[in-house]
Amino acid sequence: MEKVIVTAAITGSIHTPTMSPYLPITPQQIADEAVRVYEAGGAIAHIHVRNPETGQPSSDVELFREVVTKVKSKCNMVLCLTTGGGVAMTTEERVKAVSTFKPELASFNFGSINFGIFPPAETIKDFKFPWEKPYLQYTEDWIFPNTFKTLREFCQIFAQNETKPELEIYDAGMINNAAFMLQRGYLKKPVYLQFVLGILGSMPPSPSNLVFLYNTARETIGDFAWSVCAAGRHQLPMCTMSLIMGGNVRVGMEDSLYAGKGVMAKSNADQVEKIVHIARELSLEPATPDEARQILGLKGLDKVSW
Repeated sequence: MEKVIVTAAITGSIHTPTMSPYLPITPQQIADEAVRVYEAGGAIAHIHVRNPETGQPSSDVELFREVVTKVKSKCNMVLCLTTGGGVAMTTEERVKAVSTFKPELASFNFGSINFGIFPPAETIKDFKFPWEKPYLQYTEDWIFPNTFKTLREFCQIFAQNETKPELEIYDAGMINNAAFMLQRGYLKKPVYLQFVLGILGSMPPSPSNLVFLYNTARETIGDFAWSVCAAGRHQLPMCTMSLIMGGNVRVGMEDSLYAGKGVMAKSNADQVEKIVHIARELSLEPATPDEARQILGLKGLDKVSW
């Protein structure tokens, strides 16, 4: 593979405004960050939205609409809308963006896990907004629910809207879930897997775990396109491992607030520039948005609903 797809997850729903003054919050900030990612060599922006007044993760489709239309007016990058949403959102809230906007690509978490983001609530003394601490604390007693029933329902909604699912794989059991959904005909090959490492409650980020996940998927599913993302300081090392193994990469401020040891990222583009540099040192070039569409078999920007 001579071209690698670089995705940036712009804001996510894990970090809170207190953790970084650079975390994009408003639709304009999120859209501007996506365009900066494109200019730095990113082909895909993974989109969450937030309440523009407080920074709290939101499922408001009008906020999504503002972001996606602003980005489309500036560039042709692929927008991967979230169906992960935020802590305690209903499944209906999470999938609404797919049925509303019919995106080319959307994230699809492929199993239930403990998803713990509560440790910062134990160490940060003063939060900028009152929602932040209880939001984080809630996850000590929370399971991120993705049951077989909701997996089937999400598959059907994705198919109805011709949206390619990006299967978020946090552990090996989720590969088995994907194989089951392929067997039942709810998923179609070729699938696109994203191995997610380093979330508290899922697989630790290590080269051996990534190789294990890759080999398990190859034995269970066969051929697939794939990418890697990892939390915190493991972002660049694990993405580099993916490049070496022939995979694609995701960086961005959803996964890490830093662009290097002790260096806070001022933009998602800081992280994109880093991984693009590493890719070029490995004789790999970042794919353009249209090349990413070809690699992943996406329907095209002319078939979205925005």
